[in-house]
Amino acid sequence: MPRPFVAYLRVYEPLSSFDGPLAELLREALETGHLDYATAGERERALWLRSQLANPPTLLPGELPDGRSAPSALRDLLVLDPAEVPIEDATVGPGPLICPLDLRARSAAALIGFLASASPALRNAALTVSLDDVRERASAVLSDLPSGAVHVVSTTWTVPLPWFALVDPDHRHLVMAGRTDPRRQVCWRIAMADARRRVTRAHTLAVRTFGEQGPTKVLQDTGRWLEHFHEGSAVELDYGGLVQLLDDDELVADSSAEDVNAIIEALEVQNVEEVATRFERLRDFWGELAMRERFN
Repeated sequence: MPRPFVAYLRVYEPLSSFDGPLAELLREALETGHLDYATAGERERALWLRSQLANPPTLLPGELPDGRSAPSALRDLLVLDPAEVPIEDATVGPGPLICPLDLRARSAAALIGFLASASPALRNAALTVSLDDVRERASAVLSDLPSGAVHVVSTTWTVPLPWFALVDPDHRHLVMAGRTDPRRQVCWRIAMADARRRVTRAHTLAVRTFGEQGPTKVLQDTGRWLEHFHEGSAVELDYGGLVQLLDDDELVADSSAEDVNAIIEALEVQNVEEVATRFERLRDFWGELAMRERFN
């Protein structure tokens, strides 16, 4: 079975930044085994399916029938060595750096978004308990997050273009395994302080050029999200399962990070032609994936 067609923006915090019972669970997970990028998506899918197949179904994946978080799900994490993080003008660590999957909390955030945007008919069809109870339980899950934010945000079928503003195009990590090989990967890593500096610069230019909506809103939300975490953290932009949709030539030729950063440079000098050329290239590349989403 293919990996989920999901891309990720992750934050890896120093283990020393966690405390209390959660810190003990995370230390145990480091000793007994943790996930890697090839298995994280499969683990998330398994928890989702398990929550729906349970009798009765649980409200959120990674929780027990009584609504408490399952200890096994709290141990789900990814690990990164600070030496694997390119540094521009920052420090990272101390290690190890860990990224809890936070799937239960991420699902709670998605559920609150669904409640706010879905039509009454759709909400009534999807929920088996009262709207107020669901909103209260989901809000309680989010309020229990140690840092006040989840460590992972994700998108299906595409990568939001403003995310590329966080990374240095030259630091792409590319693993050219077979198309269905779980080791196949495209990602960028960057120190938290460098990512914050880059997103602030891009946001300032976006406000001047696009106003408060569109890419500006994505950059603003991303910048606020990054502020929740330890300054010695690392940020990772990972194509995740999207690498299964692209052949080797497409992966090698992908210039998305270069194009977005070139747009930022062009906005600074108000080079309209360069901005248009780069946007057209991005539209052509990501438009192919958008067509596959529509067909599925």
